[in-house]
Amino acid sequence: MAETILALEGACLTLRGNAGPVEILRGIDLDVARGETLGLTGPSGSGKSSLLMLMGGLERATGGKVSALGRDLTAMGEDALAAFRRDHMGVVFQSFHLIPTMTALENVATPLELAGATDAFARAHEELEAVGLGARKDHYPAQMSGGEQQRVALARAAVVRPDILLADEPTGNLDGVTGAQIMDLLFGLRDRHGATLVLVTHAPELAGRCDRVMRLADGRVDA
Repeated sequence: MAETILALEGACLTLRGNAGPVEILRGIDLDVARGETLGLTGPSGSGKSSLLMLMGGLERATGGKVSALGRDLTAMGEDALAAFRRDHMGVVFQSFHLIPTMTALENVATPLELAGATDAFARAHEELEAVGLGARKDHYPAQMSGGEQQRVALARAAVVRPDILLADEPTGNLDGVTGAQIMDLLFGLRDRHGATLVLVTHAPELAGRCDRVMRLADGRVDA
């Protein structure tokens, strides 16, 4: 039986709005196996991105339990969560979240530098080569197209050789051709590093590339 790498038990997320509490996620039970690719689909506002944030410890569950690699994320402090993400997770967003004052190479090397790796820039260059941007390593985000910036973001997510790779609509800001190239790279990086991939997407063709698809509706798993 495959090892469970992500586990949610009755996970809930309630946020405070101007009109009172808003239930975003309502008791999610989910196991994700090591090496699995899971697609999260559903209408806008169904809770897909919020679920991904819980899995990455970027949002704290207000009920239930979220575990990754056997560690209870809901019991960790902020510093411990940040260190855990740095060492075990890669996250790719729809917006690229690159540091504008850093070159591509510096952006990709940053997680390794924070972890104290002595070979940070050598590994960062290797990942930029893997996404076809080795020749652009000294360029800044403003000098790159959207597709190139997302390639840098992919390289940054992969450079830590993560156990878990989380991607939230990674092609949402890109045209169809560029988006397809990014998805090929994302799945290629997943295969190269053996990571577990959880992918939020509206696109049926992208969800269809996953081992399993889970649909959310109104904060619940849509059976």
